[in-house]
Amino acid sequence: MVRAPNWLGDVVMATPGFRAMRAAFPRARLTLLVRPAVAPLLAGNPWFDEILPVRSSGRRPLSLLREGLALRRYGFDLGLCLPDSFSAALHLRLAGVARVVGYRGHFRGPLLHQKVDPPWGPNPRALVAREHHVLGLVEAVGAPTLGTQLELFVTPEEERAAGTVLAQHPGRGEAPLVAIAPGASYGPSKLWPAESFARVADALAEAGAQVVLLGAPSESALVAQVRAAMHSPAIELTAPGSLGVLKAVLRRSRVLVCNDAGARHVAVAFGVPCVVMFGPTSLEKTNLNLARVQALSADVPCRPCYRRTCPIDHRCMTRIEPERVIAAALPSLAPGG
Repeated sequence: MVRAPNWLGDVVMATPGFRAMRAAFPRARLTLLVRPAVAPLLAGNPWFDEILPVRSSGRRPLSLLREGLALRRYGFDLGLCLPDSFSAALHLRLAGVARVVGYRGHFRGPLLHQKVDPPWGPNPRALVAREHHVLGLVEAVGAPTLGTQLELFVTPEEERAAGTVLAQHPGRGEAPLVAIAPGASYGPSKLWPAESFARVADALAEAGAQVVLLGAPSESALVAQVRAAMHSPAIELTAPGSLGVLKAVLRRSRVLVCNDAGARHVAVAFGVPCVVMFGPTSLEKTNLNLARVQALSADVPCRPCYRRTCPIDHRCMTRIEPERVIAAALPSLAPGG
């Protein structure tokens, strides 16, 4: 059993590890435990025989206890704990996993049967690419590393659903799709201004693209704010349960313009070019799979700070000019771009 990371982008960056696990255990029954909101991301994958929901994440300890004990009927022989939290390791032990493997630290040593030295060494603040973070644990159980390329899949049902959504806007014709994702679950410090996203979206629409505004249901107000600031028409995709559709739409897109958030990694998994605004975070923690990523940032001394809310004037994001973003995204609209 593999306990998946909690965040969308981290799950995508774990896919090289998932691929390696299947290669190492071709005859095993592999089960993934993952938050229900993120589960559609992995629909159609060839690695896991079963995907089970983690509903206790962020809830009261009694919920964790009940969910863990309910998993005992599966009789898991091996459990790979990808989150570094105490609660994730406790979840696996409550599930009766015979051998729990995870990185040492966070006071969870007694919960692990196999404690792996973390790749960040003695410095807990060291930045390590998420792909390597996962592969370090995978290698500890004897799985070969099969590269760090991100990988996702789209099911026929998801493809049809995306086609239905896009068909509701027949005026777009054969216009190339451009995806705009203005949200970031990390916090407001990662958000490039909605008005700046609108300016970029309008410029790409004027260049002949059909703009699709993407976001989680919790980001619907932000997406609506971007659309309200636009002068061109746009398709909004924020409905609950639309993650599978979002995957299929992103795969069809010529380019994604976004903050440093999960949508970026989904696009990379499909080989879609990305223009990404970096503010409070550093590229070091996600410095792999950058062949089609243009990372834009402002030269300010206070970044990266990793604060979720900026205590001053958010200069790391507001000083990234829309014209730079437009110039970076426009070449993707050219034939073969």
